[in-house]
Amino acid sequence: MQFLSDNAAAVHPAVWDAMHRADASDSPYDGDALSQRLDAAFSDLFGRDCVALWVASGTAANCLALAAMVPPHGGIICHRQAHIEHHEGGAPAFFTHGAKLILADGEDARLAPAEIERIRAMIERDVHEVQPHAVSITQTSELGCTYKPHEVAAIAETARRLGLSLHVDGARFANAVAYLGCDPWQACQGAAALSFGCVKNGGMSAEALVFFEPSLADVARYRRKRAGHLQSKGRYLAAQILALLEGDLWLANGRAANAAAGELALAAGNRLLHPVEANEVFLKVTAPERAALRAQGFAFYDWGNDAARLVTAWNSDATHVADLARAIRQL
Repeated sequence: MQFLSDNAAAVHPAVWDAMHRADASDSPYDGDALSQRLDAAFSDLFGRDCVALWVASGTAANCLALAAMVPPHGGIICHRQAHIEHHEGGAPAFFTHGAKLILADGEDARLAPAEIERIRAMIERDVHEVQPHAVSITQTSELGCTYKPHEVAAIAETARRLGLSLHVDGARFANAVAYLGCDPWQACQGAAALSFGCVKNGGMSAEALVFFEPSLADVARYRRKRAGHLQSKGRYLAAQILALLEGDLWLANGRAANAAAGELALAAGNRLLHPVEANEVFLKVTAPERAALRAQGFAFYDWGNDAARLVTAWNSDATHVADLARAIRQL
């Protein structure tokens, strides 16, 4: 009974169908008809002109975006628990050719404008210190909490005033929008670029890198090729992304995953370590309690001492969710 990660979830049938339909000759790289539809599809979704590129992983999406924003001698302000700091193997420095992650603090792995200003104020404006060029936030955060629209707007305004670009790591963007019940643009307003997650949300091997500043996309195209991410049969990646956008399937999948997490959150009660605002549940459980859950067939990750992370997905089995909820109550 799988609660390790939404990366382990199955591919949605609509995505498989779209890939089968794409299995015909077309122009290589991103010159095919499906890849050419991405800009319009995301422009419709966000209600403004944008440019969208496919890549094969969330790490590539994050780091290509940041590389387009930040020079090798620059810095990126992010939360110290951010995915780009802890789970991308130094890829931000690799893709940017040396840019530094400048780590900040914040409750539930979220940044606040005051913290961004504090970090900026600590850095002397001279050549002896790395100067920040961008802020990166994760929507939802690494602890499963969302930025509300007014919080994103405040961060974007702070970044703009300080001369910084804003990047949003949206690996679980669908879960954030599903929880917030807002228009998609409100969950990333003011961002120069968004990594729009698909793999965790029913995709197989495609993520969308969405630029709200077209000039950054011009840079990213060259960097994507140089990094080995310009796939020769890009239509299969585009097909996955378009299938998830069609009929707002991406949002329906996010709602399904969130609902399953909500059921576990109710069972966890005062064991919860963080608010459950998406599809991740962090709870206090001792080593013997974790062993007892695993003995019943539940797979999940330990999260430090006396804690565990449970992740639901678009296709979480309702019986498995109910069984885990019951097992948590019985601890």
